[in-house]
Amino acid sequence: MLKRLFDVVFSLLGLILSFPVFLVVVFLIKKEDGGPVFYQGVRVGRYGRFFKMLKFRTMVVNADKMGGPSTADDDPRLLKVGKFLRKYKLDELPQLINVLKGEMSFVGPRPEVPFYVNMFTDEEKIILKVKPGITDWASLWNSDEGSILAGSLDSEKDYMEKIRPEKIRLQLKYVKGHNLWVDLMIINQTILKILKR
Repeated sequence: MLKRLFDVVFSLLGLILSFPVFLVVVFLIKKEDGGPVFYQGVRVGRYGRFFKMLKFRTMVVNADKMGGPSTADDDPRLLKVGKFLRKYKLDELPQLINVLKGEMSFVGPRPEVPFYVNMFTDEEKIILKVKPGITDWASLWNSDEGSILAGSLDSEKDYMEKIRPEKIRLQLKYVKGHNLWVDLMIINQTILKILKR
């Protein structure tokens, strides 16, 4: 209950304060290619429910039909403004709307696409017992997935081998030991990491 109250208050506050940023990003995306401003990716939420996670669109229109869900920093599908948005995590700002709606929380395992969730073992399925979040231990460990995959000849294979195992381990760590204090600690570390960029 306390976590939900925190999510509602601070997502609403975040949306109000970031409104000028929203306007600038909308202008930049429209100026570059004139396509949709938002990307609505289908993700798996709490208890396996599907929802549309909002992001500012950082890739060309129909990028999902041109390649897999893992994106390297040198992916040719990325827009110029998209590289900037990803570097400073500004593409994630619309997820404040998902938090306000109750589909996500500020802190929780990052929501996955159905393709990866279908690979969950029985133990890993407990990740779906909590709301997915904007940040968590795994996000702090690997806040720049694109740079790890840059130059990869097979980004999906490299994701499965270099990123997914540790990401799952840290998500399980969060699920098994989360509380409000842990959430506040993760939020603080996330903010510091973004500011250092």
